[in-house]
Amino acid sequence: MLNTCESATAYVIAELEAKGTATREDFDVPAIVATTYAITETWDFRALDRGTFWNIAASNLRA
Repeated sequence: MLNTCESATAYVIAELEAKGTATREDFDVPAIVATTYAITETWDFRALDRGTFWNIAASNLRA
């Protein structure tokens, strides 16, 4: 997997939609990607703690 903004975005979308209960439209995906990148300083988000990832996602849930 290449570590690019595009691959990171694809990873975020896959994680958000993995359980089938939400879609990318339910979240501000660019904000999740930007925040996660700011924390990790890499496009490879796989090493990020799952709890941290879901806290970021929850804070970017669209109303």
